[in-house]
Amino acid sequence: MIELSAAAQTHFRRLLQTQGGDAVGIRLSALNPGTPAADARLEFCEPVDLLGDEWIIDCDGFSVYVEARSVPFFDGADIDYVPSATGGQLNIRAPRMKGSVPGADASLVERVRYVLDADINPQVASHGGRVSLEEVTAQGVVVLRFGGGCHGCGMVDVTLKQGVEKTLLEKVPGVTAVRDATDHASGQTPYYKTA
Repeated sequence: MIELSAAAQTHFRRLLQTQGGDAVGIRLSALNPGTPAADARLEFCEPVDLLGDEWIIDCDGFSVYVEARSVPFFDGADIDYVPSATGGQLNIRAPRMKGSVPGADASLVERVRYVLDADINPQVASHGGRVSLEEVTAQGVVVLRFGGGCHGCGMVDVTLKQGVEKTLLEKVPGVTAVRDATDHASGQTPYYKTA
């Protein structure tokens, strides 16, 4: 069930009136659902844009069409509009959008991958970098590969030991060590060049 506040419905009605009558409603879909990079997309839609399998929320004067594959990720969502002096803010709170933290029964690989996606990659992305999982050994050693701005970066050892390894050891029981499998000599665009 998706809850649309009266303020959000008024906001959508006002937006639809600016479209000159072609739009039949608002289409809601999830981008990258089930991942830490998940986000919601709202767009005007015309009859030709609809596939026929959408979940429909009838509102006063318009409908919201939820993309069929996105429905589970919007279950329990609240959509609200908060007016302000500068125009207002549309808020979509969808607790299932990014998936759920892997439970205790999840494999070590799943738990490591989740922490990489949710905690580590958003941090290194600010420097144009990324970290991908190569393997997790039977002894709990996590082997990573650095890319983007981290590939060949002069500070990668600090990032590995004080950032990535520290985070994985704290957040993922079973991880015993973290190793870097990257050939940093071949990095083309490091964030910090080596001396």
